[in-house]
Amino acid sequence: MKTTLDLPDELVREMKLRALMQGRTLRDLATDFLRQGLGLAAPKPPTELPPDSPIQINENGFPVFRGGDNAPARHMTVEQLLQLEQDALYSEDMQRAGISV
Repeated sequence: MKTTLDLPDELVREMKLRALMQGRTLRDLATDFLRQGLGLAAPKPPTELPPDSPIQINENGFPVFRGGDNAPARHMTVEQLLQLEQDALYSEDMQRAGISV
C-alpha cells in the first residue's frame, strides 16, 4: 500500500544516509523501523559495507565518502564544499515552496 508521510527533513536525511550505509532501500529501512516501533519484529543489526563501497565508517562512526582522484571535491576547499551544500539546501527549500530558482 502506498502512503504519504510528512516527515522532518533531518529525519529523512538520516534515514537516507543509514539506508545508503547499509546498502538497503529507503523503503526497506522505513518498513523495518515501523515494524520495530510497533513491536512486530526484532531490530536487525546493521550489515557490513561491501568492500567496494564508496563509503567507509571512520573511527568516530561517521561515514566517509571516498572519491576518485579526479573528483571535483578533491580540489575544493572546505568553504567551497560548505557553500555547495548550502546552495543545494536552498534550492531544495525553494523547490518545496514552489519558487523557481
